[in-house]
Amino acid sequence: MPANQFDSYRNVEAKTFDAGDQTMKNLEGKVALVTGASKGIGAAIARELAERGASVAVNYSGSKAAAEKIVAEINAAGGKAIAVQANVADADQVGPLVKSVAQKLGPIDVLVNNAGVYEFGPLEAITPEHFHKQFDINVLGLLLVTQAAVKEFSPNGGSIINIGSVVGKMAFPNAAVYSATKGAVDSVTVSLSKELGARGIRVNALNPGLVETEGTHGAGMIGSEFSTGAAKETPLGRIGQPQDIATAAAFLASSDSGWVNGQTIYASGGFTR
Repeated sequence: MPANQFDSYRNVEAKTFDAGDQTMKNLEGKVALVTGASKGIGAAIARELAERGASVAVNYSGSKAAAEKIVAEINAAGGKAIAVQANVADADQVGPLVKSVAQKLGPIDVLVNNAGVYEFGPLEAITPEHFHKQFDINVLGLLLVTQAAVKEFSPNGGSIINIGSVVGKMAFPNAAVYSATKGAVDSVTVSLSKELGARGIRVNALNPGLVETEGTHGAGMIGSEFSTGAAKETPLGRIGQPQDIATAAAFLASSDSGWVNGQTIYASGGFTR
């Protein structure tokens, strides 16, 4: 290869490498609030956004030690993170949560509504308490945090990512209430995308399939017939890991998805029913 052609090839290769480095920091200077981020999917998203340059607020309700561990990991790796306590279903706590994030980190660019709970049971076991516990956190909490956060968003707009679930569309037995909350998340996402679009705020839902987390281990799902069956029904041949969801969330958080709005994106390895 003539020297001049080699030099040209080498320059292209170098520029490609530099572009890759820049992509990994495509959230530099951004501020992100991730609810329910002390463990599982939320923790993975917090780490990923921080790795890409965002300053991250790790919200937790009761797991203070776990949240502080995530923050310590992010800060030790050269990122910037804070832990902020609040029950997202409590309107009196949500306002101070959001104001604290804006005061300590700056205007918000990314909101990840990840906080959520699930309880399963047959129709005859459904009670008002069972219903309200899930709807208050999974739906009302999402709305309350979003309502408060948009007041503190950057004037340039930003991205809201609502963590839903495949069960919002592909419900299974004994999950009537939980599935209903996630179906509601999908509907809320579309409505808010139309309401907030004029302000430059994009709203999308990111819906995982079964993911291996502390929660799914604690519920006895992992290693059970349920998880084995889910893996068999997934074209990619396995259940999800938190990082699978985190990288998809990072895409939605960044300007790379700047023309993606009002969408429900399934991060489930192709799992459908």
